[in-house]
Amino acid sequence: MRVMAFLLSLFALVAQPAAAASSPSLSNLEQQLGYLVAGKSSDVGIAALDLNTGDAVSIKGDQAFPMASTVKVAVGALYLAQVDHGRRSLDDTINGTPVRTLMARMMIHSDNHATDILLKDLGGPRTLHDWLRDNGVSGLRVDRTIAQLLADKRDLWDTRDSSTPKAMVDLLRRIYKAELIKPESRDYLLRLMAQCETGKNRMKALLPGIPIEHKTGTLDGLSDDVGFITMPDGHRIAVAIFTRGGANRPRTIAEAARTIYDGFTRVLTWPFGAAVSTR
Repeated sequence: MRVMAFLLSLFALVAQPAAAASSPSLSNLEQQLGYLVAGKSSDVGIAALDLNTGDAVSIKGDQAFPMASTVKVAVGALYLAQVDHGRRSLDDTINGTPVRTLMARMMIHSDNHATDILLKDLGGPRTLHDWLRDNGVSGLRVDRTIAQLLADKRDLWDTRDSSTPKAMVDLLRRIYKAELIKPESRDYLLRLMAQCETGKNRMKALLPGIPIEHKTGTLDGLSDDVGFITMPDGHRIAVAIFTRGGANRPRTIAEAARTIYDGFTRVLTWPFGAAVSTR
């Protein structure tokens, strides 16, 4: 009996899943992000997804945050979907301005007027909202033009024009996987996002030299950054980081992005298998 008990206890020990302390995993990363967020005065929502393996982490991933200008990723995607279906062309002009110029102003310089010109041409916020919903993107809503959003009384807890971190990452995933737009349109959009001039103190700040395609969002009391981080092995990680209230929000985004990069790097280089998904 004693031998049997010993064998059973030994089997139970061996059968335990790898503990966080014994191997790098996404559960480690999620813990690190949790510690990071707990030490900040801002309300922070984070989601990150390995587009190759499907492994994901999130902090407040199902909580809605204002999108601000990160919605411009969706505006660009809808216009390009129309191009893919032959309904529009990047060589068109709207109000005398070439569409390519409007797209560049929107994605690179976060030009609000250019965004609203494109959005109006597409049919307005409702058209964009319905397109996203009809294509399976849930947890993200579009209610107003940028001009309307800026003119309205500011409420950082308003669920209009909001997205959960998970929903934004799902939108990025669908774009990257060419589910919403064709590969050539995806590549065009990512080239614009790689040139983003805003928010250099956010996702890019602590990742010098790392390829990043992103779009920022900013309101009084709100700082967002969403996009793609390319890992050493070529994997892309879709990332959404939303912060509202508190202090030093851009620094929080920078530290979260660095933590995500380091965490996924450890997982991808770990020799004993893939990460444990925390979806």
